[in-house]
Amino acid sequence: MLTERHREIAGQIWVIANRLRGPYRPPQYRLVMLPMIVLRRLDCLLAPSKDAVIKEHTRLKAAGTPASAVPRLLTKIVDKERTQPLYNVSPYTFEKLLADSENIAPNLVAYINGFSDTARRIFEKFKFSDQIEKLDSSNRLYAIVQAMAGVDLHPDRIGNIEMGYIFEHLVMRFNEQANEEAGDHFTPREVIRLMTHLVYTGEEDVYKPGVFREIYDPACGTGGMLSISEETVRAGNARANLALYGQEYNDESWAICCSDMLIKDEETDHIVLGDTLGDGKTSDGFPGRQFHYLLANPPFGVEWKDQQKVVEKEAKELGFSGRFGAGLPAINDGSLLFLQHMISKMKDPPEKGGEGSKIAIVFNGSPLFSGDAGSGPSNIRRWIIENDWLDAIVALPDQLFYNTGIFTYVWLVTNRKAAERRGKVQLIDGTRFFAKMKKSLNNKRNELTEAQIARLTEIYGNFQDGERETLLIDGKPESRVVSRIFENREFGFLKVTVERPLRLNFEATPERIARLDEQSAFAALATSKKRKDVKAVEAEEEAGRQAQDAIRAMLGRLAGKGRYMGREVFEADLEAAAKRAGVKLPAPLKKAIFAALGERDPKAEICRDGKGRPEPDAELRDTENVPLPPGTALPLPIGFGPDQLNEKLVTAMRPAIDAYVAAEVLPHVPDAWVDYAKTKVGYEIPINRHFYVYKPPRRLSEIEADIQALEGEIAGLLKGLVG
Repeated sequence: MLTERHREIAGQIWVIANRLRGPYRPPQYRLVMLPMIVLRRLDCLLAPSKDAVIKEHTRLKAAGTPASAVPRLLTKIVDKERTQPLYNVSPYTFEKLLADSENIAPNLVAYINGFSDTARRIFEKFKFSDQIEKLDSSNRLYAIVQAMAGVDLHPDRIGNIEMGYIFEHLVMRFNEQANEEAGDHFTPREVIRLMTHLVYTGEEDVYKPGVFREIYDPACGTGGMLSISEETVRAGNARANLALYGQEYNDESWAICCSDMLIKDEETDHIVLGDTLGDGKTSDGFPGRQFHYLLANPPFGVEWKDQQKVVEKEAKELGFSGRFGAGLPAINDGSLLFLQHMISKMKDPPEKGGEGSKIAIVFNGSPLFSGDAGSGPSNIRRWIIENDWLDAIVALPDQLFYNTGIFTYVWLVTNRKAAERRGKVQLIDGTRFFAKMKKSLNNKRNELTEAQIARLTEIYGNFQDGERETLLIDGKPESRVVSRIFENREFGFLKVTVERPLRLNFEATPERIARLDEQSAFAALATSKKRKDVKAVEAEEEAGRQAQDAIRAMLGRLAGKGRYMGREVFEADLEAAAKRAGVKLPAPLKKAIFAALGERDPKAEICRDGKGRPEPDAELRDTENVPLPPGTALPLPIGFGPDQLNEKLVTAMRPAIDAYVAAEVLPHVPDAWVDYAKTKVGYEIPINRHFYVYKPPRRLSEIEADIQALEGEIAGLLKGLVG
């Protein structure tokens, strides 16, 4: 958590940032301060070995040492145990930069250019050289360097996890100034701690000394997921061999993450800059690679139009051989694309000779239920659940993130479920597990305590249906169920289309005959298809108007017949009247007459087609969601995507559909039937419904007493005003 010491340092840096006011607006402070913080941290780290590195560099150059060997040799001067190149061969430090105020700008550029390749690339991605020029021209550079020189950011004083908290706090404040979107937020460190605790629960192998495990975050931001994952594992297994991998599309976030990895002596090549989903220029940075653990907080509620062309092409051409075979979510939220991507990165499960993988990902509520049956989001849920990969979902409190106050959910997905978890999904209600912060940070007003993280982890590990917890509800302690266990099939349903017969009466009243003008087939009679010959157009339109008048007159002769309660009898009389009047009625025109002269009437006879089958009434059409019955074998016998043949599905599920309709539909509408050809499969996870607790409304007498008390109070106030 952000301690007072961290707040003090972050506050000190913010004070320095405010010196930029004038040439920079507050939302632009980050352009200077984030690279300056990284530079100062590297300066503190390398200061003790600075003279020795310069001396060795001079010696190596004089000796004609091959350029390829220099980085490794200089890095060993910094730290004999170090493997990732990190050094600076310029003569400068912050202290020496300040000694030559007149040349601070070119000297600072030379200082940055003196770093090893990876460190230089970090500052290139920050585009820091542009800011140095602007700072110098506005006479701010010396003051900022001087102020930062007084901030001790050495890793021995501020560890990498602690530095992550400080970066998080500052970035949050910068984002607040810049009015960032809700989807562009940084994950609070306590949420990451919860995710890592959940992911590594039940993972006995990760705590074996010497074990090798790969951890991956496809939307790694500044690297919080990776850093805290490493911290969590090493807390229980100091001898674990961990390889951290990540990808980030934002240059600035990538630079922060890469600097953190560099300082920790981790593989910086494992942090890839680019768009994980693919934007046409960059793509998946680790094609063909699989990982043991995968954690992410991808952008949610954010459009994926920039990736649409690449993603749709992959889905169409590769199907399940690619990443997006199950389906695509709505264009306004691409978070489920990241989960599909992560699933494609899972190692083979144990039953296929692999080690399997485990995923933790943060979502908003949309992936739980968005999309109708058969849609992309529903099919993605179906694919995950029917493959028995969904392990658990933990509902988190609202107001937990800095730039959005919405409720969020941690999904745990794995292809190596423990035996007791197979075929089941655990839902955990953690919405009441929070502590109010003493001071809110933008939208963040709640936080998870270490005790609450431990308790939620324990509930997950217990895997008990109906486990209860005493929680504060409206300020009062109350026992609530916080864990529910469900079979996979309980999240699935069949969306069946229920039809009702079309019943129409017909009557040739003036009002109904007048409706013919609204029918396109009738109106088209007086519309010419000719274009160039004006006389021909006029003649054709006149002939059409005469035909319309003839039809109106013919229908008027049916007025004496009164109201027809069946279409069949009306049609016979209509054809006879048309024959007597010499009027031709092709099918489109007859249909127009039916539409104009017919009205829905529940007492009328059923309209039937040429084979005697009832015609459905589109206005009475309804759908029913039929739960998958106990014992349903998964996966269901129907493919993914639109226009899938469902004959096998209907054959397997017809007894359940018919039983449901007989019990729930026919008692209310006996003339209904099911159009089996339209049956679709849907999956949703209504987590809130499963933890809903009904509270009866207060007695009317209590409400009345409150109203009377308020009325009396208002009367007293008014009396005081009048007096």
